[in-house]
Parts: sequence; structure tokens; C-alpha cells
Amino acid sequence: MSKWITDAINKINADARHSADTHLFKLPIPRLEGVDIYLKDESTHPTGSLKDRLARSLFLYALCNGKITQGTTVVEASSGSTAVSEAYFARMIGVPFIAVLPKSTARSKIRLIEFYGGQTHFVDSAPQMHDASVALAEQIGGYFMDQFTYAERATDWRGNNNIAESVFTQMAYEPHPVPAHLVMSAGTGGTSATLGRYIRYKGYDTQLTVVDPENSVFYDGYMTGDCNLRSDKSSRIEGIGRPKVEHSFQPGVIDAMIRVPDAASIATMLWLEKLIGRKTGSSTGTNLWGALQIAQDMRQAKREGSIVTLLCDSGDRYLDTYHNPEWVRDCIGDYQDFDVVLEETYS
Repeated sequence: MSKWITDAINKINADARHSADTHLFKLPIPRLEGVDIYLKDESTHPTGSLKDRLARSLFLYALCNGKITQGTTVVEASSGSTAVSEAYFARMIGVPFIAVLPKSTARSKIRLIEFYGGQTHFVDSAPQMHDASVALAEQIGGYFMDQFTYAERATDWRGNNNIAESVFTQMAYEPHPVPAHLVMSAGTGGTSATLGRYIRYKGYDTQLTVVDPENSVFYDGYMTGDCNLRSDKSSRIEGIGRPKVEHSFQPGVIDAMIRVPDAASIATMLWLEKLIGRKTGSSTGTNLWGALQIAQDMRQAKREGSIVTLLCDSGDRYLDTYHNPEWVRDCIGDYQDFDVVLEETYS
């Protein structure tokens, strides 16, 4: 192995040790007495989102497999956050990076990719990203990182401070230390694969529920068992939902799925802001809506316990979109019915 690769791996590993783990905090929802909901705040990573973990794992996986060497241009298909994180690590080890993005990607994410030295290549919609990335990588002699294939295998799901191990370690002294449920949305499916595998590996009595937005085929693929489903639509909840069942999506480690209306995701995201005084992204709204539905089911069944889900990224990335009322009206539609449910049920 070359000295350059050794140095690159050491730089990435050193970065992981520069900061403490992300925080886990309990939501103040008195009307759910007996059922505690926790958010693991992934927005505090150096690159501002859950995808920091994925990008680190993907770079280490590619370096250790000889796919990235000195001067290799890395190409990635991404709706934004993964590309931001990969641009950060590419700059760290000194290789060029090109993100293949839908034109609808939030401008703030594009600015961050460019801030970290990355370039952008735009396509009209999410279904076009993969083929465009393959063609671009071949054209320039680069390496297509392909998060949607390698996410589930790049992370050490048995431990090594992955997100699953972190959650269970942080829950150890809570009233219900072993969560009854973990709730996670799927972009690549890599995080849900890590969570589900870790639960089984450790033998925890915890159910994994994956929540899915509109215009995504993960839910239909799970319910029908058909992994060849395709759609020509793009998810409106940036970062999650896909037009095909990706290779990293592992239905065998999932206990249940919930389809979440996009308007419910937005309503929950805005409701959460009033609860904690911070803006989050829309995928956090998707996660929390699913967690609240499960909490209601537990209450009705007179079961107590804890539910853990993720705060994926900060809402500061979406001031022009999900936190812009005009954009929401034009691109998502009316969410008031869901807002009424949230206020009347939980506030």
C-alpha cells in the first residue's frame, strides 16, 4: 500500500477523533407520558448531517479497496448532503470531487459543496443521477463512489462506534434503556441496514421501522417483495426516498415500514421547531411523524417504552425551500390538516 493511501486513511481516522459523539436528547411531550421519544442530533457533525458518517465510511472503504489513489477524481450521485460530506473528505485527502445533483437541490447545499472544493454536474431529476454519474466517471477516468450500492457494506455494523452502537450506549441510563423502536428514513438504506443488523447481532428486543416519503418505491418494494420496482418521479423530501429499490436497501433487517405523506413531514418539521426552538430538515419531520404514530399505538396498547429516531440535518440548509412558505405552498401543498393533528394530539 502506498504512503499516500496510508496518509489519507490516517487523516480521515484522525478527523473522526477530533470531536465527541453527537448528542441524544429527549423530546418534551407530556401528553405521551410513559412513551419517551429521543432524537439523535446528527446535525452537529463537521459537515452538518448524518451523511458525515456515510461519507467517512465510503472513503475508507474505497481507499482500502484500492479504488481511490492519488489524483483520482471522485464522482458521486447525491441529492446534496452526501455530496457535501464527500466534498469535505475529498478536500481533506487532496482529490478532486464532482457531485451529480438534481437541479432541484437546495442552493445552500450546492454552496457548501463548492465551499469544500467540489464541482457540480446537474441532471433534471433523481432517476437520472446514477447513469449520469457512471458516464461521467468513465469519461474522465474517475471513480464513481456509488453510495446507493456501497452504503450498506462500507459501515462496520457490528460496532466500532457506528450510529447503532452509539444510540444504545447513550440510552444506557434512561428509564427505558433498550428502545422499543428505532425509526429511520431511507436514502441509500445504509443506515437502516446498520441499525437492523446491529439490533440482531446484539439480540435487542427492539423493532426497526423505516419511514418513506411519497414518490419513493422503498415502501412498495418492502410490501410486495419486488426489488425491481422503478418510478420516474423524484422524492420531494430531499435526502430520502428513491425512484428504485437501491442495492443498499436491506428489507430483511426491517420489521415494519410506514409511508409518510410529504405534507405530514413538513408539518412535523415545523411543529418540532416550536418544541425545541431549532430548525431541522424535512427528513427529520418524516422520521418524527413515524415515531409519533408508533408512540400513539403504544399508548393505546398501554405499553411504555422509548423510541429513538434521528435529527438528520439543520434546517439552515433549507431556508429557501422547506422553511419558505411560498415554496412549500407551490411544491408540497397544504399541510394544515396535519398541523391540526399535531397540535391537538401532542401540544
